[in-house]
Amino acid sequence: MNLLGALATVSGMTLLSRILGFVRDALIARAFGAGLATDAFFVAFRLPNLLRRLFAEGAFSQAFVPILAEYKNRHSAEETRELVDCVASVLGLALVAVTVLGVALAPVVVYLSAPGFATDPDKFGLTVALLRITFPYILFISMVALAAGVLNTHNRFAVPAFAPVLLNVSFIVAAAFFAPYFDPPVLVLGWAVFAGGILQLLWQLPFLARLGLLPRWRLNLHHPGLRRVLKLMLPALFGVSISQISLLINTIFASFLVSGSVSWLYYADRLMEFPAGMLGAALGTILLPSLAKRHADGATEEYSKLLDWGLRLTVMLAVPAAVALAVLALPLIATLFHYGRFSAEDAWMTRQALLAYSVGLTGMILVKILAPGFYARQNVVTPVKIGVVTLVATQAMNLVFVMPLQHAGLALAIGLGACLNAALLYHYLRSHDIYRPQAGWAGFWLKVAVSVAVMAAVLWAVMGSPEWWLAADSLRRLAGLGGLVVLGATVYAGSLLAFGFRLRDFALRGAD
Repeated sequence: MNLLGALATVSGMTLLSRILGFVRDALIARAFGAGLATDAFFVAFRLPNLLRRLFAEGAFSQAFVPILAEYKNRHSAEETRELVDCVASVLGLALVAVTVLGVALAPVVVYLSAPGFATDPDKFGLTVALLRITFPYILFISMVALAAGVLNTHNRFAVPAFAPVLLNVSFIVAAAFFAPYFDPPVLVLGWAVFAGGILQLLWQLPFLARLGLLPRWRLNLHHPGLRRVLKLMLPALFGVSISQISLLINTIFASFLVSGSVSWLYYADRLMEFPAGMLGAALGTILLPSLAKRHADGATEEYSKLLDWGLRLTVMLAVPAAVALAVLALPLIATLFHYGRFSAEDAWMTRQALLAYSVGLTGMILVKILAPGFYARQNVVTPVKIGVVTLVATQAMNLVFVMPLQHAGLALAIGLGACLNAALLYHYLRSHDIYRPQAGWAGFWLKVAVSVAVMAAVLWAVMGSPEWWLAADSLRRLAGLGGLVVLGATVYAGSLLAFGFRLRDFALRGAD
C-alpha cells in the first residue's frame, strides 16, 4: 500500500466532506445567524460530537485498531472475526445505556455543560430539547467508528472517509427544505444529526459484509482481545482527545460571556478543522494500522521512519495552512458565513477566535501524528500523563486569557494547549528512543519557513481591504477567495519546488 496514495484518497474524501460542511454552516448562518437558537444547537450538538471524538474516534479507535491489526497479522480469520463480534456486542450494549441516560438526564447535562444558559429559560429549554434529539448520535457514530476501524485495518480507507459526507448532506437537505415544518425551526438541525448518524452506519455495513466481518451478536466478556481493548480504551480517553475536553470546558466559560460567543467559537473551530481534518485526521488514520503492524513485526527502524514521514508531511502542509488561515481569516469568514443574520460584527468576532486558534493549528495536527506513536505500541500511560498536564495548563490559560480577550482568549488557550501537548509527546517519543529523526531536518525547516514567509507576504499584499470583503456580493467574494487560495498554493508550491522538493521524495509503503 502506497501511504501517499492512501493519504490522497482520505484527504480527498475529507475535502469533499469539509466543502459540504461549509455549505452546511453557510446555510445555518444565513437562516439562524449567531444568537439564542444557534447557541442552543451548538451546545446540544457539541456534547454528542465531543463524545464521538473522545470515545468513538478517540479512545475506542486508538485502542481497537492496534489490537485488531495484531489479530489480523498473527491470528486466524475466525479469531479476528470473534474479536470484532465481541467488541461490537459490548460496545452496542454500553452505548444503548449511555444514550438512554443522556436523553433522560438532558436537563442536568445542559446545566453542567452550559450553566450560563440557566438564567435564560427559553435558551435552556431549547437546548434540552435539542440535546434529547441529538444524543442518540453517539450510539450510531460509535458503531460507525468500529466499522471504520475494521475497514481501515484492511486498507479500505475511502469507505469510512466518505461517511461524514452523509452527515453534511443530511444537514443541507434538512436546513434547506424542512426547517419551516418545525417549531422552532432550529429543531430541524437536531433531527439532521439523528438522520446523519444512521446514514453513516448504513453506508459502511455492505463493505463489512464483503470482508466477512459484519458483526454478529456474541457477548463474551472474558474474551482476551476484548479485555485488552477495554484496558487500553479507558485511559486513552485522556491521551488523544484532550483538546475536545478543553472545548467542552470552553463552552462552559463561553456560556457566561456575551450572547453569540458560543457561535463565534463554533464557526472559527469549523474553519480550523478544515486543515486539521484534511491532514491531521487523514494522516493519523492511515498511519495507525501501519505503525501497529511495524510494532507487531518488531521493525523498530521502520516504525521510526513512518513517524518521521508523518512529521515531515505535517510540517510541510500544516505550517502554511496555519499561516494562511490567519492571514485570510476575514476573507474566509466573510465568504462562507457573512449572509442573512450573520452580521459584520459576527464576522469580526469570529475572526478574533480564528486568529487565536491558528496559533495552535500545527500543534493540533502534530498531536494526531505523535499520539499514534504510543497507541500503536499499546502504550497508554505516557499519553495519559501528558493529557492531564495539558488539560490543567489549558484551563489555567483560560483563566488568564478569558477576561482580557473574552472568547478569543478561550480559543488561544486551546491552541497553546495543543502545542504543549505536541511538544511533550515529541519529547517522550525521543527520550524513550521510539522515534529517531532522519537526517536533514534543519534544512527542511529552513526551506519550509522561507516558503511560508513568501506565501504570507504575497497573500497580505493582494487580498484587499476588510471593507471590500464585508460589502462585496457573494459571487465576488467567492471568486476573490478562490483566487487567493490558488495564488497562495501556487506561490508556496513553487517556492518548495525551487528548493528542490519533489512529490516522489515522500512516497512510502505502509502495511498491506
